[in-house]
Amino acid sequence: MRRVLVLGATSAIAQQVARLYAARGAELFLVARNEERLGAVADDLRVRGASVETAVADLDDAGRHEDLLARAGPLDVVFLAYGVLGEARETGRSAGAAEAVLRTNLLGPVALLTLAAQRLEAQGKGCIVALSSVAGDRGRASNPVYGAAKAGLTAFLSGLRNRLSRAGVRVVTVKPGFVDTPMTGHLPKNPLYASPERVARDVVRAIEGGADVVYTPWWWRLVMLAVRLVPERLFKRLSL
Repeated sequence: MRRVLVLGATSAIAQQVARLYAARGAELFLVARNEERLGAVADDLRVRGASVETAVADLDDAGRHEDLLARAGPLDVVFLAYGVLGEARETGRSAGAAEAVLRTNLLGPVALLTLAAQRLEAQGKGCIVALSSVAGDRGRASNPVYGAAKAGLTAFLSGLRNRLSRAGVRVVTVKPGFVDTPMTGHLPKNPLYASPERVARDVVRAIEGGADVVYTPWWWRLVMLAVRLVPERLFKRLSL
């Protein structure tokens, strides 16, 4: 039976991943900062037959990380699924707002996954999977701070993957495109948006199938390849 730690368990994608693992009979340890919402997610999973434990914590607080991992115990999968988009205009003009986005999307995850990596490395097995974003493939004018945070997280996961592969521990980087979740609820939708259910299926398939880097939906790999190939002098003129 797999034991799965879900960090940011109230996010739309995390809930769907947890449901898929519940159907597989996994033991779930859920962490989120909103106690009421976390309780509702846990209750839903228990109704589905899952064994569920929970912990309420703000994962921006690195001082909580060690205790949370200790409480979670031996793990097979560590799934990091939290983050904030930030308001592009505000983060582009406010150092404080930019720092907050970097703390939640990069600094906190790096600190937390560094500790998780030590534990899985000592076990000699396990899988770390984290949600990055296609936004990290190239900086864009529309939200440069968010993109920078995701680019940093992608690079960190790559380095962690190469280090931990020698210890029998896998690291999976998941790069969703636009996803129809509460985080993007204020944005106009278009056909490029995927459902949380679609992304969750790709996440679990990547974990079970041995992938290293996954774009979801798959065609974002081709889209971002094209975006990366655009010369900088032309890219500056695009409204991206």
